[in-house]
Amino acid sequence: MQFTDKVVLITGAAGGIGIAAAKAFAAEGAKLALVDLKLEPLQKAAEALEGTETLLLTGNVAKEADVQKYVEDTVAKYGRIDIFVNNAGINGTFASIVDQTEENFSNVFGVNVMGAFFGLKHVLRVMQEQKSGAIVNTASNGGLLGAPGMAAYVASKHALIALNKTAALEAADYGIRVNAVAPSGVDTNMMRSIETNAAPGSENEARKNFENSVPLKRYAEASEIADLMVFLASDKASFITGSYYRIDGGQGATSV
Repeated sequence: MQFTDKVVLITGAAGGIGIAAAKAFAAEGAKLALVDLKLEPLQKAAEALEGTETLLLTGNVAKEADVQKYVEDTVAKYGRIDIFVNNAGINGTFASIVDQTEENFSNVFGVNVMGAFFGLKHVLRVMQEQKSGAIVNTASNGGLLGAPGMAAYVASKHALIALNKTAALEAADYGIRVNAVAPSGVDTNMMRSIETNAAPGSENEARKNFENSVPLKRYAEASEIADLMVFLASDKASFITGSYYRIDGGQGATSV
């Protein structure tokens, strides 16, 4: 197995993509450190990881002290961090720019940008000492396109792709690779929230519209995103860094 005894730290680990990533890396022999806001959802997620050495950690990615602590706790437990899946994210509340609130915009940026930044800051310090590591950031096709009503989310994911590029350049001299995945809609609880935001009371219609905007006419499965993460973290991607990978059923082919 390609990740035997490798240590993988995953944020947003109780969500759909986080759980799928944990399963995918566990299947390849990894040791896991899983982070989310609350312990109970993490414990439930860990039930699918029987036989895998797993450390469960709670923390708010938007608070630097929390991030520093769970990074330190991971190193205290395992001695290193080989792979960091910088995955935690929220979509926030939909509203036009003129109706958008400062609170919602700040909350989305707090998790999706500052949370990603804090993770990079503290994990990169560990990886720089090791002179090795691979990081996969969870961006979105929203980081490549516009979307009415989603200014906060779209702007945050554009910012994350910029962080991804800069981190890759700063990390290259240490043998660390940094890449991002950019999914379209994924069949998770976050998409249920997006459907409700987009069309309250008409969620099924919103789903049909979202799926019809994808050439393959469906949402991605979380496991499909996880498979790409595993590839980007593996030695098979040893010459790939600073890149972001659309995984969107062909949706990106409809734009420049």
